[in-house]
Amino acid sequence: MASSITDISSKRISLRSSARYLNRELSWLDFNLRVLETAASKRIPLLERVRFLSISASNLDEFYMVRVAGLAAQVMEGVTDRTKDGLTPSQQLEAIRDKVRSLLDRQHECEKSLFSLCKEAGIKIVTPQSLDRAGVKWLSEWFSKKLFPVLTPLAIDPAHPFPFIQNGSLVCAVQLNRAEDGKRMKGLILLPSQVERFIRIPGEKIQFVPIEKVVAHKTKSLFPGFEVESHGIFQITRDSLLEIDEDAEDLVETFETALKRRRGGSVIRVDVNANMPDEIADFIMDRLEAHDAHFFRIKGMLGLANVSQIILDERSDLLYKRMNIRYPERVREFRGDVIAAIRQKDFVVHHPYESFDVVVEFLKQAAEDPAVVAIKQTLYRTSEDSPIVKRLIEAAEAGKSVTALVELKARFDEEANIRWAHDLEDAGVQVVYGFIELKTHAKVSLVVRREGSDIRTYTHFGTGNYHPVNAKIYTDLSYFTADEALGRDAAKLFNYMTGYATPKKMEKIFYAPITLRSKVLKLIKKEMKHAKAGRPAVIWAKMNALVDSKVINALYAASSVGVRIELFVRGICCLRPGVPGLSENIRVKSMVGRFLEHSRVICFGAGEGLPSDACKVFISSADWMPRNLDRRVESLIPIENATVKKQLVEQVMVANLNDVASSWEMRPDGTFRKLKSEGDSFSAHKYFMTNPSLSGRGKALAESRPAMPAEFVQE
Repeated sequence: MASSITDISSKRISLRSSARYLNRELSWLDFNLRVLETAASKRIPLLERVRFLSISASNLDEFYMVRVAGLAAQVMEGVTDRTKDGLTPSQQLEAIRDKVRSLLDRQHECEKSLFSLCKEAGIKIVTPQSLDRAGVKWLSEWFSKKLFPVLTPLAIDPAHPFPFIQNGSLVCAVQLNRAEDGKRMKGLILLPSQVERFIRIPGEKIQFVPIEKVVAHKTKSLFPGFEVESHGIFQITRDSLLEIDEDAEDLVETFETALKRRRGGSVIRVDVNANMPDEIADFIMDRLEAHDAHFFRIKGMLGLANVSQIILDERSDLLYKRMNIRYPERVREFRGDVIAAIRQKDFVVHHPYESFDVVVEFLKQAAEDPAVVAIKQTLYRTSEDSPIVKRLIEAAEAGKSVTALVELKARFDEEANIRWAHDLEDAGVQVVYGFIELKTHAKVSLVVRREGSDIRTYTHFGTGNYHPVNAKIYTDLSYFTADEALGRDAAKLFNYMTGYATPKKMEKIFYAPITLRSKVLKLIKKEMKHAKAGRPAVIWAKMNALVDSKVINALYAASSVGVRIELFVRGICCLRPGVPGLSENIRVKSMVGRFLEHSRVICFGAGEGLPSDACKVFISSADWMPRNLDRRVESLIPIENATVKKQLVEQVMVANLNDVASSWEMRPDGTFRKLKSEGDSFSAHKYFMTNPSLSGRGKALAESRPAMPAEFVQE
């Protein structure tokens, strides 16, 4: 198996060997292990560590719902095609099962440690039996008034068939016996997701009782007349992939139907508590018809994604210190007039350190400005109470031409996007759903304004979604420009998305699935020419995932001729760095910390190295994955403004290069080593939290910003 190669750093791998690739799914599990290891870091506040534990569990749930579900479907269909790294779907499923077992064991160790530390800090997870008299009384009353009415104890026998169990549901299973007639049967109690998982007991002490402990304690009252011989808790994960008819006449109606079908997807994973009797476990697997599903006995608590419920704002001493989110200085110079600031000069905003409100304000001003004649906007994901959508509605109601490209295929946001689409249409917005076969993932907002006898465009390009909540925890970039060529290209991109009008030629923008990959490959080849000519040849690239085999092969080829490559890949990376003769000039780092690294930035030395004024810099909505390059509409935006280019290279990228506090370095065998971090180790997150914004007042603020702790010197 390619992923099991050891001591790979001393071996040579050819460009024809499948061993040059790492498996996508196993690489993702390695990323989730880094998230889990972050939960174990003593340098992070306790309740933030609990949050990382919750995130790792939630990530794993989604991984099964989507990725494992897809592999299971391939096995069912008899697919035996091998991945680039040489594994069949069934081999991948087996490798995933083994790796997940190990990850779950590590999760349990982390859970025990964190719960023990929480107890010491005065936050206790307890059982009903351990409460004092007042606590027992309160919990009993709470159960009678709030939980008992919504519980439905279900006997399972020929007259009472096994019920449908929703994805992610926690269920209490019991073996019952009635003494008077010897009747034995099994029963189920489905725990309602509408009730909080952790019940807080009133009082000076902070005590939580998990809902499954409450139900287990009250089982006799739910099955009166029966004795409980044994019981256990289980949780299921269902296939959540959507199957869409590409010949559908009404895409919204098709999605609404598909969403209903998704709720009944096949069971692909079953977790049971470690002490559940085999008799009950076998019964559950049989009735769920889940014999091919991944089955795990969990030593600790099931459903750890819910553990975030014990994170309390009142215990600020156990949380990250609050960050002062700055409003961009460039816009403050113009008294909050975003459009005037853009007209004067291009600028970049660095989220979450700088407020996402500037993006909302951009659209608000456009909606209220009588000179604005049109607004065009892509929407992939946004928040429940989206200010972006509200501004688009206001603009349409003000009589402006407003077009919204709403992506219905944004995974797990499909229902929300359908609701937003209906609201937008009701307000008079022209709502378009893009392509059936492609997801629209580009982040573009275009404002068209009449200025005298001219029409001028103001454009926002982003690396992240128009989601104000995520913008507080994801690191992303917002680029505002009045560049006429970029505005014309953005208009052509919208025409492509709304009317299948494939542009004959773009002036500056490159886009997937037509020109983005070819441009990246061409830029890599240019760096190879510089290396062969003896000029400095460097590539720095920051993204969430690197999977595409054509790009990986190009990077290997570039490394082999001496191009120095620094990759900052947060999650999946299928490239092996540091392999002799293949990738000895490639280094891969992954940053996992307070914020989710999400921005995509690509830099090419252009024969002079990095940093340099001559380098070529791009921001993008796309990761280097086949889905982004072949099956999505994505954008690659050149940054030509000298100030913005300098900010991205010498601040964002150099900070990533120098980060130690949150960084892991990838080894040739695909594993990651946490960089040794001392108390004063450089943290990119801390640097941007405590220093002037990227969009500051030019030279004055630039000079006040401390230098990086380690200057990157081009060899």
